[in-house]
Amino acid sequence: MAEALARDLMGDRGECFSAGSQPSGKVHPRALEVLKEKGLATGVLTSKSVHDFSAEFLSSLDYVITLCAEEVCPLVVSPAQRIHWPLLDPAAASDEEMLESFRTIRDQIEARLQAFLSTKI
Repeated sequence: MAEALARDLMGDRGECFSAGSQPSGKVHPRALEVLKEKGLATGVLTSKSVHDFSAEFLSSLDYVITLCAEEVCPLVVSPAQRIHWPLLDPAAASDEEMLESFRTIRDQIEARLQAFLSTKI
């Protein structure tokens, strides 16, 4: 979700990429659903591992933002400025609460990105 939101908010001011420490191989259907609610393109989103990116690429990054609470955050070896946003995993919610959990996390990520972009980019 963060990648789609960041791409939308950044426009042509920069590039963003997302990856996880233990990707499932597919983007969660509820994540796609709540992004579509905001009118965001989801066709290019994929589930990627941080290990899919070369060391050379990682060393070119300006910022690395991790979004995790108690789960394992990927360790990215990069001179980039590191920022951590401790957010709950919306997929950990019960079936009844999952859609609302994804909406809540989507909105939290969007608010944090707006604040970050207003001061950094």
